[in-house]
Amino acid sequence: MANHKSAKKRVKQNETKRLSNQWKVSRLRTEIKKLKAFITESDKDAALKQYPVVQALFAKLAKGSAIRKDTAARKTSRLASQVSKL
Repeated sequence: MANHKSAKKRVKQNETKRLSNQWKVSRLRTEIKKLKAFITESDKDAALKQYPVVQALFAKLAKGSAIRKDTAARKTSRLASQVSKL
């Protein structure tokens, strides 16, 4: 356990950031599931509307500390290629 005042503060900050990142990533996963459902149904119009939402979330989370930039770029690219094949 933390003994110094600064270490105790760091523990609190880490917990706050963890919870914040947790719900952001959870929302991203939900939006990805929606997009993949449209892809499997071959619903091109809905997929084209959902893709920018997912892409924006990836960019926003990669800008912060929720996910890595290269991971966001890779997943965005793979989803884009799946949407373009429809």
